[in-house]
Amino acid sequence: MGMQVTRLADAEPFDPPGHHGVGPVRLQGGHGATPGRVSVVLSHYLPGGEAQMAPQPAETIYVLVAGELVMISDGAEETLHPFDSVRFTAGTVRQVVNRTHLPASMLVIRPVSR
Repeated sequence: MGMQVTRLADAEPFDPPGHHGVGPVRLQGGHGATPGRVSVVLSHYLPGGEAQMAPQPAETIYVLVAGELVMISDGAEETLHPFDSVRFTAGTVRQVVNRTHLPASMLVIRPVSR
């Protein structure tokens, strides 16, 4: 299969552990409908939403597409704005928080664990 299209309307929502006020949907990979080596998730963070401090299971890249999110890792904080990105190596402990009064959306890109 050379091209796999996933329409946003057909993207599979899920509820990852340690996430509160976050609504992610699978765009590519990570499940039966779109198998592959890489997963792409679109996560919507409501105001006050967060991904609790936890280690990354694999190398992970976040690309903020709307709003503002704070990345916390190793005692450092960085605020991402639209089209900023951050890369976390496998095992890096991080937290993601929306401290604003507006929703934020970000792409999460990582290898699929087999």
